[in-house]
Amino acid sequence: MAQAANAFITTLNGDQKTEVMHPLADTLRYNWHFIPRERLGLNLKRMNDSQRKAAMHMVEVVLSDKGYQKIKDIIDLENVLRVLESRPPNDTRRDPENYAFLVYGDPAAKEPWGWRMEGHHISLHYTSVNGHVSFTPSFLGSNPGHVLIDVPQKGKRVLGPEEDMGYELLNSFSADQKKQVILAEKSPYEIFSVNQRRVTGLDKLEGLTMKEMTPAQKQIFKKLIALYLDRYHVTLKNQQMQQLEKAGMDNLYFAWMGDAELKMGKGAGHYYRIQGPTILIEFDNTQNDANHIHTVVRDLTDDFSEDLLKEHYAKSHKGGK
Repeated sequence: MAQAANAFITTLNGDQKTEVMHPLADTLRYNWHFIPRERLGLNLKRMNDSQRKAAMHMVEVVLSDKGYQKIKDIIDLENVLRVLESRPPNDTRRDPENYAFLVYGDPAAKEPWGWRMEGHHISLHYTSVNGHVSFTPSFLGSNPGHVLIDVPQKGKRVLGPEEDMGYELLNSFSADQKKQVILAEKSPYEIFSVNQRRVTGLDKLEGLTMKEMTPAQKQIFKKLIALYLDRYHVTLKNQQMQQLEKAGMDNLYFAWMGDAELKMGKGAGHYYRIQGPTILIEFDNTQNDANHIHTVVRDLTDDFSEDLLKEHYAKSHKGGK
């Protein structure tokens, strides 16, 4: 990851480095969102070919092949939205080149550093502290969730597996289990964690625990969790799985809100979350008549690697460095 970041930085001129590079302590790091908006940093539109290649290689090295393909497909959906919303080719609201890169700290040094890629429906954050890499918050969205119009991307469902397996798990439950799992008949308009620096308002664990599931249901639940973690490089995936196992897989909850039957593009909004002592995963498909998906992975102990950074700086200060 550091090699890829350094390679990207070497492609930049002085003014571009000023735009891209910020101190790790800059609060800009926590000002993140997944809506279409102007963003600080250097976006793909203002890069030359070698810079774009180097920037996207930063993304490629921290994701799995499947995860990187999702990133490319989400970017490509901006072209679909231009057609869907009858926007001109030079439109800047739905722009596949409006994805910006920022680097915090110096990846060539031994001190903690981080970087992010962000644009509409993508917000990726990576922080390295003493060899440990945090990869959350990590947001991916899809609009349309299911491409229905007559374009080359017709039929595409970038986050379809996450939707389908959520329903598969829900439909595996008995009537009594569903009473515990389904928290509300109406889905929320948005994921609860939104773009908060720290997750708040979800302190109460609700739904059905893995411990209360049958062996077959547990396997589906584990596959659903793996769908999200499989987006990332295998080292990061294994790091997160080890953390989940240490905290106890049986302590993971599954909760649902909204329609219990998948009716793609027909206004049947639905939401689910996976939550435990260390992790929060949210899926929401409610907006645009339930054809607009938001998903996020949050590490409740390691977002932005804040706790490790506090520990690092405390030790450095104690040592007089």
